[in-house]
Amino acid sequence: MIKLRESDIKKIKAMIRHRVWKLMEEKNIATFPRPVFHRIPNFVGAEIAAKNLAKLDVFRKASVIKVNPDAPQKPVRYLALTMGKSVVMPTPRLRHGFILLDPNTIPSSKYSEAATIHGAFKYGKIVKPWDLPSIDLVVVGSVAVNMQGARLGKGEGFAELEYAILRTLCKVTRDTPVVTTVHDIQIVNEPIPVEEHDVCVDIIVTPTKVHYVTPRPPKPSGILWNKIPQERISEMPVLSEVKKFLESNKAYVCYSS
Repeated sequence: MIKLRESDIKKIKAMIRHRVWKLMEEKNIATFPRPVFHRIPNFVGAEIAAKNLAKLDVFRKASVIKVNPDAPQKPVRYLALTMGKSVVMPTPRLRHGFILLDPNTIPSSKYSEAATIHGAFKYGKIVKPWDLPSIDLVVVGSVAVNMQGARLGKGEGFAELEYAILRTLCKVTRDTPVVTTVHDIQIVNEPIPVEEHDVCVDIIVTPTKVHYVTPRPPKPSGILWNKIPQERISEMPVLSEVKKFLESNKAYVCYSS
């Protein structure tokens, strides 16, 4: 097997992203906010995909669900709250770390608002990542995904950082299912390069189907500190805080990771 150079991997990923974004715009599958370029794209049928996800055992049995803050997963956040589940939502670009939404402390008439970014800040609570509850299901947004579970976000690596932080702090384990909701057109046939830090998905849910990836793809085991530039650690308070927390709690170990 030929090992691709890092520059080639970036080019391949960028090409797939651009093609999917372009196709969604051309076929008018993209919805607000538009244009979808450089975003986790919102799509026609996102609500149906969310309902399909909510029917699955992994969703129904979960008590705490981590859901990305992007527009296409707003229906997932809303349904989770209506079903009595706590939602862990990363703040955009992880600027403020993680928000915990507890449906028991939010008026049911406000669940829809609480599922938005603005509403999450209003009705949720910013919680230090080490104080979060254990997470039963991880939901990530995607630009593209293939049937082997390889996934592309918008290219900034936040889903990977979020997962790595939660894995390092024992909030998710290798057994925690990772699912994405996408439009069918976002499922691509070609290989997507997978790097050491990439988070692959176990389940792909669309408005028309549910696909379980077999075998389950491996997951990153935690934060790859040597791969994160020092300037990014310095400019992202949550990373700096986690680093200091781990340095002060050297006995912190994930026995079930």
